[in-house]
Amino acid sequence: MPEGGASISKSAESGMSGGPAVEAAAHGTPAPTPERRVPAAAPGTGLLVTFILGGLTAVTPLAMDMYLPALPEVTRALQAPAATVQLTLTACLAGMALGQLVVGPMSDRWGRRRPLLVGLAIYVVATALCAFAPTVELLVACRLAQGLAGAAGIVIARAVARDLYDGVALARFFSTLMLISGMAPIMAPLIGGQVLRFTDWRGVFVVLTVAGLLLTALVWTKLPETLAPSDRHGGGFGQTLGAMRRLLADRAFTGYMLAGGFAFASLFAYVAASPFVMQEIYGASPQTFSLLFGLNSVGLMIMGQVNGKILVGRVRLDKVLGIGLAVVVAAATALLLMSLGVFGEVGLVPVAAALFVLMSSMGIVMPNTQTLPLMRARQAAGSASALLGTTSFLIGAMASPLVGIAGEDTAVPMAVVQLASALVATACFLGMCRPWKSGTSEKGGGV
Repeated sequence: MPEGGASISKSAESGMSGGPAVEAAAHGTPAPTPERRVPAAAPGTGLLVTFILGGLTAVTPLAMDMYLPALPEVTRALQAPAATVQLTLTACLAGMALGQLVVGPMSDRWGRRRPLLVGLAIYVVATALCAFAPTVELLVACRLAQGLAGAAGIVIARAVARDLYDGVALARFFSTLMLISGMAPIMAPLIGGQVLRFTDWRGVFVVLTVAGLLLTALVWTKLPETLAPSDRHGGGFGQTLGAMRRLLADRAFTGYMLAGGFAFASLFAYVAASPFVMQEIYGASPQTFSLLFGLNSVGLMIMGQVNGKILVGRVRLDKVLGIGLAVVVAAATALLLMSLGVFGEVGLVPVAAALFVLMSSMGIVMPNTQTLPLMRARQAAGSASALLGTTSFLIGAMASPLVGIAGEDTAVPMAVVQLASALVATACFLGMCRPWKSGTSEKGGGV
């Protein structure tokens, strides 16, 4: 194991219960320079760790999106119905959601490195098996295993971030992480399309296998342990359930978790419905849609950097989150009114503009719905990360099918799901987190 893991953990331990950065975030004053939670002997470790954690959060979504251009070819090659081939996506998504509930608590008990390395090893094997799957049934099973194992990267990346940073530094780190992981949905379909120019659908999984091997090597050699043995719990399943119960009993933690989950549902509704809405209803060409989809992702990343570089440390995190949710509600309301014809017949440009505002504001909402609850999880960051990730995926997955419930001739269902999700997220935030109480939620607490 690389040296320096213990020193990271001990420096992080001193920041768990608050400190100058958290107090500054709570009261809106400029924060002092956040303390780096990396070994003093490794000056380049901070940037490298950020890059590794960004890769961990992006690798499984990359596996989802790179595979999309190959779906028709898989249907033909395996002589399977399209609906059955679609299950390969559903299986991977379900694995990503459920795997976090397993791996997160494991990382609280055994540290971050061992569960992460085991998860990455299984991910590499499962991805390689996908490349050689002779039947669609075996491909579905391998994709499920791929999602379950790949969840280790997503959930442990957040837990490591909580080990290393606190308060303002944590919020800024998540904004930086979004810049890295946010490139995955932009680049993945392009990479997948280019890979298919030179090989078949199995070649996509070969490329993903190589990427998984490289990431595993980086984690093995460059990512030290961040959770000291003294901070780990030695109990079994019962203690894990107890930690999760305590987290869920914390009203503010649950409020942030639900707010993040329903905000994510609004994003999922966009991903599920926008190809149909923008191309079939508003007449965008596939090339125009791809351009607009990429533009929205860039807007999300830019606002993530505005959140981390400008707002955090100057404005209370609760206030920043409230502003972001208000913008999401406003954009979703405008989309619904346009879909209902309140403004008459509108074209692609106003709809695309409203979607751009909605997606960009997610760059403010998403980092803070992760930062604020994790700040309340002092000794159970893995379990907290698991609850946050699983809740977001499950709520998002339940919301996605609703966008097509009224047929193919209207964008109203998408707008209704987005607005309803944003309103529920705002209600959870206001009703359970009570942000008007002078930053109490941002000073720590919880487990």
